[in-house]
Amino acid sequence: MTEAIQIQLKRGVLELCVLAVLSRNDAYAYDIAAQLAKAIDMGEGTIYPLMRRMQTDRLVETYLVESSSGPPRKYYKLTTSGRASLAAQTVEWTAFSEAVNVILGAPQ
Repeated sequence: MTEAIQIQLKRGVLELCVLAVLSRNDAYAYDIAAQLAKAIDMGEGTIYPLMRRMQTDRLVETYLVESSSGPPRKYYKLTTSGRASLAAQTVEWTAFSEAVNVILGAPQ
């Protein structure tokens, strides 16, 4: 798979992945980026603009937690709208990926 195709596929599901990560635990941006890098090889620089947009869209909210190793960390947590968006996007992703698998001839 070419790098350009991989980038487009990842961009399409990045918000869904962040919402899923935050549905399990509140996290700070670097931690979210590290989880995404490990799971889908997504670069750290991609997460910060997305987190700002998600905050503007009221899908997440922030709070500060003191850190023993430096300045306070900004943690993100899902809002009610964020949880609703996660549910809706999960339904859409499941239907879409199943349809693509049918087209590709993958077993169900």
